[in-house]
Amino acid sequence: MRGSPTFASGVAGQKRAVRRYWEEHPCGADGIEAECYSAEYFQGIEQRRRKFEPIIDSFADFRAYGGRRVLEVGVGTGTDFVRFARRGAELYGIDLTRESIRQTRHRLDMEGLDNARLQIGDSENLSFPAASFDLVYSWGVLHHTPSLSKAMRELVRVLRPGGELKLMLYHRHSIAAYWTWIRFALFSGRPWKSLRQVLADHVESPGTVALTRHELASMVATLPLTDVQIKSVLTWCDRGERSRSLLVQKVLSAVSQLAGDRKGWFLLLRARRM
Repeated sequence: MRGSPTFASGVAGQKRAVRRYWEEHPCGADGIEAECYSAEYFQGIEQRRRKFEPIIDSFADFRAYGGRRVLEVGVGTGTDFVRFARRGAELYGIDLTRESIRQTRHRLDMEGLDNARLQIGDSENLSFPAASFDLVYSWGVLHHTPSLSKAMRELVRVLRPGGELKLMLYHRHSIAAYWTWIRFALFSGRPWKSLRQVLADHVESPGTVALTRHELASMVATLPLTDVQIKSVLTWCDRGERSRSLLVQKVLSAVSQLAGDRKGWFLLLRARRM
């Protein structure tokens, strides 16, 4: 999470700001001490992701997509992408940043994986034909795009009939979101700031959006999708597991136990294309 707001004017300005942020902070790499691009660097990212986001294993279900056409939107440093590749998926990936594409391509080369194609791309304007993929997957990415509804339409457009959509977005009615408001609004003497604005100003790249279940359900209702499942899950962010304050950890852990997954930071969507 960022400590101070960064402002960008208009959609184009926001995209430039988002791109600049992720070029400088490749997803999952902060705090990894190993030399960038080394085997130890990628191992460190993957180990930390598995430790703090274990829900990915069952949600993505990597082994189920061997031989099937998969698109990942927002590959980051390639942690989930290479796991699909290891299972033999016919794999395509896009990211807004050159650095993420470079790191992911290097990681594929290191493992001798040649069943994947990568390109710089924008989730709001995919270059693929309609009905191209059996799975479109995106973990923690779309809430950074200026037009989430447009991006969602694009992801559904490139799905084949019966194809699966699997997304993780941020949940506004979560313990992690409330704690962010307490830190950057209440404790900063700005209690009038809305939860939306605090999250946009202080969570990762500029303009980050967190949705409610109702907002996501309403967005999905306009799309040709069926078998829609939406649920939230508690995360290390809700439990304050990486806070420097032991008191904060204890308080957030206790609140998380009382609230349960309904107040979790990750909002998961599964659906099928009609």
